[in-house]
Amino acid sequence: MVTAIGQLRAAVDDVVDVSPWALSEADLIAALDAVHLLEQRLAAARLGLVREVDSRGLATAQGAASTAGWLRDRLRITGRAARHMVAAAVSLDAGPAPARSALAQGTITVEQALVVVEAVGALPVEAGPEVADKAAQVLVDLAAVHEPIALRRLGARILDHVAPDLAERAEAEALRRAEERALTHRHVTISEQPDGQVRLSGRLDGETAALLRAAIEPLCPPSGTGDDRGPGQRRHDALAEVCRLALRTGDLPEHGGDRPQLVVSVALDPLVNRLGAGTLDTGLRLSPAAVRRIACDAAVLPAVLGGDGQVLDVGRQRRLVTGPLRRALVLRDGGCAFPGCDRPPRWCDGHHIRHWSDGGATRLDNAVLLCGHHHRVVHQGDWTVRLGPDGRPEFRPPAWLDPHRSPRRNLYHRRC
Repeated sequence: MVTAIGQLRAAVDDVVDVSPWALSEADLIAALDAVHLLEQRLAAARLGLVREVDSRGLATAQGAASTAGWLRDRLRITGRAARHMVAAAVSLDAGPAPARSALAQGTITVEQALVVVEAVGALPVEAGPEVADKAAQVLVDLAAVHEPIALRRLGARILDHVAPDLAERAEAEALRRAEERALTHRHVTISEQPDGQVRLSGRLDGETAALLRAAIEPLCPPSGTGDDRGPGQRRHDALAEVCRLALRTGDLPEHGGDRPQLVVSVALDPLVNRLGAGTLDTGLRLSPAAVRRIACDAAVLPAVLGGDGQVLDVGRQRRLVTGPLRRALVLRDGGCAFPGCDRPPRWCDGHHIRHWSDGGATRLDNAVLLCGHHHRVVHQGDWTVRLGPDGRPEFRPPAWLDPHRSPRRNLYHRRC
């Protein structure tokens, strides 16, 4: 083998010395296909060598803690790549012969071969070795026209092709196990980060994931609609909108059904200053801009604290865009009043044109409906809003967008 590898190295030298630009289109494609095939065959050979190193215990004999650790140092690869290489070598060695043979011939990739091994390994015991071999060969044949992700989907239903009498029962059992795993491992973690952001992570079961997608996808406009937010930002904002909608229903338990409330803690002096930075009950600090934005359509309860932080008095709710005022806003604006927005009223907040914290009154002539996204846009300060001579909202864009800052209106909700 060592001699053959030396000869292969000399042939590779001849290949890398050739400049691809000199090849015709046909030769360029043929060369690419040939190099890819040889790469897979060499990968098969490498995995065979790794499996032999591992089975002999060669790495530990040389003082390494594991074969993966030895490979990491010797081949100068990451620990993750080394562990994957060892796992792949072990899996393929124990996997079906058709997968190993196809990889050695270069007709499938390592990733496809591992998909075949995984699919065959997931077959029920009662399928038997004959069905397993047949399934492996069918999947190897399908690998000629399907990439790994599609091949994995086909592998999940391979019994439909090779053993239909077992397929329904096996699928039911596989779904049951999958649901049990999802139920066991489901979790959501909300963790505050040092930079003031909050990290949301977790794993959802299939049903919950479907519910989440169904809830946020209508709130995620596709790209190319004039929305410069990235996909992740659109999903973030859609999740926030869903939470606002849930809070508005009043059906959540305990305090969940209330509108968001901002408690303003002050000393014994009167409330004479603008709203400053705020602190949520979780301890997270909010900028003055975020506090003012939340205060637009939330119940504000002033609280007076003693020197030791003890609550001495909690005032009554000061103002809220609700009841007859909100109904009047809905009749006037019809939904989010920002130009071009199609968000309906139930997804909107009541925004004070002159901030309530700046002395703005809670009246129809000082309020406008804005969806969550455009509420943030307006609070960022580049866009301004006012009521026109006819009492309807009009927005002035920033100078970088329109040097003349000509007023714009939302015509979407005015269909009659």
